[in-house]
Amino acid sequence: MYPNLKLQIFRRGSHQNQLAKVLGIDETVLSKIIRGYRDPTAAQRRLLASYLDVDEVWLFERFEASPDAKQPVSAPLTFEKKTPENGDD
Repeated sequence: MYPNLKLQIFRRGSHQNQLAKVLGIDETVLSKIIRGYRDPTAAQRRLLASYLDVDEVWLFERFEASPDAKQPVSAPLTFEKKTPENGDD
């Protein structure tokens, strides 16, 4: 996944379908690039980085979800009420 690419598209106030149209990239191809299912060509990398006005290396930093990321939290968060008895005034 390329979260920096997705972030930069959001920062520009654009939608990926608009971006694809402006740059002449198929919407499906751009979607697959953003999600990491397809690697962009060198030309696509340069084009996207140039249009979004950011560093190409930063834009295409790849992040993969860890296997544990889909695991639910094992214990719910609890909050302790502050009372004079436990020393928290």
